[in-house]
Amino acid sequence: MFMTTGGLNRSHQIQGILTATAHTMLRSEKPDQFELFDGLFDEAKQELMKKAQEMGADGLIEVRFNTEIAQMNVAPKFLVVHGYGTAVKFPK
Repeated sequence: MFMTTGGLNRSHQIQGILTATAHTMLRSEKPDQFELFDGLFDEAKQELMKKAQEMGADGLIEVRFNTEIAQMNVAPKFLVVHGYGTAVKFPK
């Protein structure tokens, strides 16, 4: 199983587009803990890989990540990482 942010220069079949989202709430006493994004990236990557394996894909290409800081009116901030990519399988 592999994951790449680029494409492939070999024949492959597209299995589908996969998405994963990881999030955490920032505690009010430490509202600027942006280093927590590192763990969220890992969590999103693992979820993408798990979904790809479940569908029988050989890997993921064109993987991208978006980050977001969600601020609610009365609630604390949330750090959010959205990951997406294309699952592919190599023909036998």
